[in-house]
Amino acid sequence: MSVRKVTVATLAALKARNEKAVFVTAYDYPTATFADRAGVDMILVGDSAAMTMLGLPSTLQIGLDEMLVFIKAVARAAKHAFVVGDLPFLSYQPSDETAIRSAGAFIAAGCDAVKCEGGSRVARRVRAMVDAGIAVMGHLGLTPQSIGQLGGYRVQGKCLAAAERLLRDAEALERAGAFAILLEAVPAETAAFVRERVGVLVYGIGAGPHVDGQLVISHDLLGNFVGDIAPRFVKRYAEVGAHVERAFSEYARDVRAGVFPGPEHCYEIDAADEALIRAARQTPAPAVGAGAGAGATP
Repeated sequence: MSVRKVTVATLAALKARNEKAVFVTAYDYPTATFADRAGVDMILVGDSAAMTMLGLPSTLQIGLDEMLVFIKAVARAAKHAFVVGDLPFLSYQPSDETAIRSAGAFIAAGCDAVKCEGGSRVARRVRAMVDAGIAVMGHLGLTPQSIGQLGGYRVQGKCLAAAERLLRDAEALERAGAFAILLEAVPAETAAFVRERVGVLVYGIGAGPHVDGQLVISHDLLGNFVGDIAPRFVKRYAEVGAHVERAFSEYARDVRAGVFPGPEHCYEIDAADEALIRAARQTPAPAVGAGAGAGATP
């Protein structure tokens, strides 16, 4: 039975039926496979891989080549889900040509769309990518690539004036041809305010329930993120990290105690051959370097 691939039209149809889209991150083939089998609608190969997969302090330290490795792995697994690739810092900001080339590399690697951060100030880049035939998702609110300007990981859009600025940025992205916008770390009322006033799909990560779908970082969902960041909006559905650590501890204990590998973990051979090899083991092995010609001068 063939699996139907999610498209932009599929996502628009979900909104028309008032059904929420399920959106998660993945950065490797196994995680993407499990998410795809679970029926998620979209997978984001986020630049958050810098922190979740590479142990870097922020998203600013990951580059295009590293992102492409993660994208190719996820794209191989995503038979159903719509794959969005996060354009990393400085891979689209410098020029229209840079944006098109970077986004084109993501599409060639298997993405269905790309995502970039910013509103009015990147609208020109969004238009250039869209005009090149590339589906683009915008990203507003808390934009980690601008964390220095924002003064840290802070909630955005906390007053009416700030909500109106977000709306103006969202409208700029809509005019530029973005098919969707991700709102990060904004109050639920602000997200609803923006979503009700634009015609594009609006998704949220830490933006409350009044949006067209929810994004969660898979490491937060699964409980296997290594680091100190623990956003308030995260809900853990598993404690994979604790299970993995316990498994490694039990493995180390068994190896050190000599109980692994046991007989059930060893390959069987014919009993007669096993006896011959065991007998051969009783013959002292020659000293290292004592073979033919050992000690002979050239």
